[in-house]
Amino acid sequence: MPPADASAGFAQAAAEDGIELRSQTFDWLCEQGHVGLERVAKERRDPAIVEPVKAALAVLAGIYARLKGDIAVLHAARANLYLPVELFHEPSGTLIEVDGREHFTSARLTALEQYPPDVRLGFDIDEHKRLCRELRAETDGLGRGLAAKGFGFGGATRERAYHDALMDLAAPAMGHPPLVRVTALDGDGAAAYGRTGAFLPRGRD
Repeated sequence: MPPADASAGFAQAAAEDGIELRSQTFDWLCEQGHVGLERVAKERRDPAIVEPVKAALAVLAGIYARLKGDIAVLHAARANLYLPVELFHEPSGTLIEVDGREHFTSARLTALEQYPPDVRLGFDIDEHKRLCRELRAETDGLGRGLAAKGFGFGGATRERAYHDALMDLAAPAMGHPPLVRVTALDGDGAAAYGRTGAFLPRGRD
């Protein structure tokens, strides 16, 4: 089952439980990656996000370099090409991602290992690291023949790992609750909701 179908299944199960989730885009989540995040944060002129964004930028820059991304590509990328968030809970401002097997790779493990100990996350980082180690022999080959902007030929898994890190770290830095990640290794979003849906936020504090 494709990842989009997993997200749709999750959203449908949530709707049956009275929780409305929808797709959403954000100006700070675009093709420019952390370069775009810095640009948007400066434009906001919000003192509350200055330090969180600075901290996120430092980690993301390190992750991008470790994944061998070309920083010149981010500076040349389009500011208006947004990375879609499949599931967004508007009342609480929470972003939700349903992760299939393709998200658990050596590249994702590399990124997760750069997260600071006090990072605010909506998932169990140790469990994600464990799944990366367990599945990487299979998943590292996914998309091996595909080119990825900023990561070159065969860079699709590194691009995905970077984008996952961007969402994880940028969301709370920009004032949202920690992004919630739900694991659906079999692609069954409805079943994933059954395992985790009761823990989703219902509204803002």
